[in-house]
Amino acid sequence: MTITWFGQSCFRIEAKEGSILIDPFSKDIGLKPPKIKDNLVLVSHHHYDHANVGEINPEAFLIDGPGEYEKQGISVRGIQSFHDKSGGKERGLNTIYIIKVEDMIVCHLGDFGQDKFEEHQLEDIGDIDILMIPVGGVYTIDYKEAINVISQIEPKIVIPMHYKIKDLNINLEGPEKFLKEIGLTPEKTDKLKINKKTLPAEETKLILFQ
Repeated sequence: MTITWFGQSCFRIEAKEGSILIDPFSKDIGLKPPKIKDNLVLVSHHHYDHANVGEINPEAFLIDGPGEYEKQGISVRGIQSFHDKSGGKERGLNTIYIIKVEDMIVCHLGDFGQDKFEEHQLEDIGDIDILMIPVGGVYTIDYKEAINVISQIEPKIVIPMHYKIKDLNINLEGPEKFLKEIGLTPEKTDKLKINKKTLPAEETKLILFQ
């Protein structure tokens, strides 16, 4: 399995079963959007920096909310959460996605805004191999809340997302405070190639995309 990050919360997962694109953004955020050529496209919520599906492949399977889905042997579960700390009153709902592919479990938190998981959400999420988590604050959890959320899940691999990078015109914090707080030395890469056998056995690994 190969994972590529395009900025914000947008990732492409290329696996034996097919290709998955999560939270494609529009060019309005200052970054170059990926061309949508994937079998599955997942949208965590309908904001312009997460739901640019106007040029989606007609054959692609679009998933944009809670529920259980399957295509080409790829299992996806959407879990409802909130984009804020007031039950969605400020920014609405957000979908957490649990993706099972190549016998690994990937969790993408979208624009998760709760300060922690509710018990029923934790039960639905279950054991996670790879966690994609927002750390830039402002519109989502901040770096301290991200650390707490990670401790609730205890994934094998943590991938921070939704933080300030070059050319992004959305006001977010950079990853520096998160990296300092988590206390792990990041493995820096432009693409993550991973399989079940190469997952960390004990300690959590931190992956920072360049």
